[in-house]
Amino acid sequence: MAYVIAEPCVGVKDKACVPACPVDCIYEAQKMLYIHPDECIDCGACVEPCPVQAIFPADELPEKWKFYAQVNKNFFPEKSEDKAWNGQVFPAEREKNAPKH
Repeated sequence: MAYVIAEPCVGVKDKACVPACPVDCIYEAQKMLYIHPDECIDCGACVEPCPVQAIFPADELPEKWKFYAQVNKNFFPEKSEDKAWNGQVFPAEREKNAPKH
């Protein structure tokens, strides 16, 4: 089960997790970082360095972020954020379109 980067990374992209990964399976895009599910060796080395606690084993993602497993998977092999987010609402767009109280 690969690790997945979820919503806390969006717009932050601290990248402390990148050098911690022994197999270089973390990729940077414009919106966030992504872990390649086929390259990840499930070692968890990336979890502790993440300052925003955005990295989870795929089967332990909080319910509200479970869709990030599919977002991460869809990013590859083309490394396309458009493909990754197809059918999902990006967090900034969700906030912008939220009803005003």
